Amino acid sequence: MGEGSTPISSAYTSDLLSDVMANGEEGGALITIQGHKNSVAVASLIGLNTIILCNGRLPADDMVEAAEEESIAILVSQENQFTVSYKLAALLGLCN
Repeated sequence: MGEGSTPISSAYTSDLLSDVMANGEEGGALITIQGHKNSVAVASLIGLNTIILCNGRLPADDMVEAAEEESIAILVSQENQFTVSYKLAALLGLCN
């Protein structure tokens, strides 16, 4: 939803936003099913640049607006969080 592309350096998978605040890393992605604007607020707070919504969840309109304002990309996957996490870890070279 943001312009351009920003590399993802890490990712954190959680649906508990306080957990994401404690453990997410700047420059990373949030993998979640939480498709509301609070996810964007947490991502912005800790410097995440991407939110990946799983299980085909679509973002609420106010989430899209907030993400555009914060230049945070929102991606949607039909796959579950485990599969998305594994595939992203493989792309980042974290799997053997």
